[in-house]
Amino acid sequence: MVSILVVDDSATERVRISGLLARKGIYQVLTAADGQQGLDLIEDTHVDLVLTDLQMPVMDGLDLVREVRARFPHIPVVLMTAAGSEEVAVAAMKEGAASYVRKSSKPGWVTDVLERVLAARARELSQSRLLQQQCVDEYEFSLHNSRALMSAMSRFLRQAAQAMAVCSDKDLLRFGIALEEALLNACLHGNLDLDSALRERDGDEFEATADERASSDPWKDRRVTVRATFTRSQAKIEVEDEGAGFDPASLPDPTDPENLLKPHGRGVMMMRLFMDEVHWNETGNHVTLIRNNEDS
Repeated sequence: MVSILVVDDSATERVRISGLLARKGIYQVLTAADGQQGLDLIEDTHVDLVLTDLQMPVMDGLDLVREVRARFPHIPVVLMTAAGSEEVAVAAMKEGAASYVRKSSKPGWVTDVLERVLAARARELSQSRLLQQQCVDEYEFSLHNSRALMSAMSRFLRQAAQAMAVCSDKDLLRFGIALEEALLNACLHGNLDLDSALRERDGDEFEATADERASSDPWKDRRVTVRATFTRSQAKIEVEDEGAGFDPASLPDPTDPENLLKPHGRGVMMMRLFMDEVHWNETGNHVTLIRNNEDS
């Protein structure tokens, strides 16, 4: 059973989050009242993922992220954010947190984020010895508008990056999450013309609309094109959709603490934080993501 450690100084929040996760029936939930208690539990108990509040006594969420990344790099940390914690949340993402959820988010969105992070972690633990012998690895795909395909594509490319040793194991999960955000943005917001604000208002309606458009004109024939080149020194991934595009300059800076909790730009923030370079074409329907090997 997957073990999740919930760290929050509020007993009410610990009970609420633990209950939400326990209802899934697939998680063993541990709790701690601050970061130091959380670290002590990780030392003594098997933990697969840490879900932590930011503002806590003794050791806050930011310090906990730093300690887990340094001492237990295989354990992903997901932040729980609230109004007033935006600046610290951005700092924690830069320090190594894998993702974040808002405390006010719907339960389905919280568990969806955790499942995506856990799935990415599980797959990164396996390595391919054969692919590690390659000097250059290149791919091109044309994908239907399926979220399952986007996630599978992200996992495939993450494994290719792992085989080429483009980034360290502790950064591999974040690399994969940035790719998945780019792919899902191309599929959902580019080809299917879905507004991310709809997910915040009604997650069920967002999912239903995505499924309907994926099989309806004019959306169903659009494709997401992916081109990737891996060397020992760099990973370069291009993602192109067939939507109308957008003006990247018009998007509020998602790394600005004031914008962190807004529904728009979440994926862009992940891409910019977890990649070395992110560039769009003039139309805004083609993004290039570059990750350099810091050891090369």
